[in-house]
Order: sequence, then C-alpha cells, then structure tokens
Amino acid sequence: MKQKFQINGIRCGGCVATVKKNLEAHPNIEKAEIFLAPKGATLITMKENLSIDELQKQLSKLNGYTITEIKQ
Repeated sequence: MKQKFQINGIRCGGCVATVKKNLEAHPNIEKAEIFLAPKGATLITMKENLSIDELQKQLSKLNGYTITEIKQ
C-alpha cells in the first residue's frame, strides 16, 4: 500500500538519505521515496497501514523532521 506524505525539514540529498534510511528501518515500511522537487514530497510503501503518529514516532529518532499526510 502506497501513501503520500510531506516531510518538513528536508533540505538536501543528505537529508533525503538520512530520512529514507530511518523510515526504512521500520519493520512495516518496505520503501520510502523522498523527493527534492517538490521539496520533502514522500511516497511510502507499507506492509501494514501506519498512522501518522507512528510515522512521526519513527522520525523523532532524528531531529528537525515532521511528517504530514497528503490527502488524495
């Protein structure tokens, strides 16, 4: 299942790599695609649907990033 999100705090390719690695460390996330254009646009493929709170909890291991869902 793929869902679209916006991750605030993404500024460069290094941010993308760090956040991607962090998100993909979660056992229910198969793949995270994070884009610089538009900045912070994210497509996450999950095995099981995760709430925005669960995703933010995973991101809270890093400093300075917040995630919001993009309604389709």
